[in-house]
Amino acid sequence: MRIALLCRNPDLYSHRRLVEAAEERGHEIDVLDTLRIYMNITSHRPALHYRGEQLPTYDAVIPRIGTSITAYGSAVVRQFEMTGAWTLAESVAINRSRDKLRSLQLLSREGIGLPVTAFAHDTRQLDDLLDMVGGEPVVIKLLEGTQGVGVVLAETRRSAKSVIEAFRGAKVNILVQEFIKEAGGADIRTIVVGGKVVAAMKRQGGEGEFRSNLHRGGGASKIKITPEERATAVRAAKIMGLHVCGVDLLRSNHGPVVMEVNSSPGLEGIEGATGLDIAAQIIDLIEKTAKPGKTKTKGTG
Repeated sequence: MRIALLCRNPDLYSHRRLVEAAEERGHEIDVLDTLRIYMNITSHRPALHYRGEQLPTYDAVIPRIGTSITAYGSAVVRQFEMTGAWTLAESVAINRSRDKLRSLQLLSREGIGLPVTAFAHDTRQLDDLLDMVGGEPVVIKLLEGTQGVGVVLAETRRSAKSVIEAFRGAKVNILVQEFIKEAGGADIRTIVVGGKVVAAMKRQGGEGEFRSNLHRGGGASKIKITPEERATAVRAAKIMGLHVCGVDLLRSNHGPVVMEVNSSPGLEGIEGATGLDIAAQIIDLIEKTAKPGKTKTKGTG
């Protein structure tokens, strides 16, 4: 197969592993800088160009689109879809997962367990907003945040109001969520590939840190998840429309709750914690699934 890997940094662990896994199985894989791809959107002859040449037809495209370039990156993926290429993550699914509010609303509609979450534009009814999520402490998140950036734990009502007013004063959108104290600063990252959970790890925040992100100094270890947690992760991936994703869960007193669905999950932490070859499982899925013209959205969403 001829595969295109869309990314900004080919030296990242996840990208190197995907290239290695593809080449080990005899595939040709081109690593393309997403931002250097440009497009001809002419009717009936959609095309993509790179470094002065038109790109060839690919059997499969692996988008690894960073949060900071979601808009342009998803447009590139959509253009590949318009040419009939099969994409591992479809443009609509990428945008859906990157919009925290939209993704939570979709998961909520399908009955997925979530932390109690509030969203508002007007800050004049903050007491009611905070009561809505069970009162302080609360977690306040930027809608555009990632890897724990833009996430604040407010332990008192006064501090919660101050943070919310400061964020809104800066004209940024936020979510206010209940703080799942019983999680103990830990979460579970599951990797779903082709409708199955293929790996899971526990991420534990450092001392005095409620965020468990590995980028923020958290630790990772292999964990056995419950059937309910497994089913929740699989359903969340299906609702988002993602062939491959990371689903982050918290263990709450009322069962597993989904924190986020990540359309470009990192492989380094979870391969290291579990010893599993997840990159090879992703390539295996592509071999079994990729067919020209079989992208569901065909770039129309």
